[in-house]
Amino acid sequence: MIVGVCRLVLSLPGVDSLKGKRSIVRRIVDRVRHRFNAAMAEVDAMDSHRRAVLGFAVVSNDGRHANAMIDEVVSYVAAASEAVLVDRTTELVHMDGSMGMLGNEGWQGQALRDPDHGEDDDGE
Repeated sequence: MIVGVCRLVLSLPGVDSLKGKRSIVRRIVDRVRHRFNAAMAEVDAMDSHRRAVLGFAVVSNDGRHANAMIDEVVSYVAAASEAVLVDRTTELVHMDGSMGMLGNEGWQGQALRDPDHGEDDDGE
């Protein structure tokens, strides 16, 4: 499994309020989510009204496909008339199916305990 992660820095010229910024960011995020089925959110510079930092992720079984998906989303965002793309950072993360992020054992079979009651999650 390949997870493609991208960070976009956008300039918002002519925007003089956080309300105006949020309107533009919301439109971009909603359109990208709908059109590309990608997870996207504003991730930094929340209090700056002329700058927006968006992050998004895509998942694929092929690195070239993940890269192509990222390029498509970036081109789409760059074409937005309200925002000017200033910077782009991309990373592809290769996830090994046998190890995952939790190691060989994973979390399956491990009881979840409530620290306040000392019980398993199923009440035992």
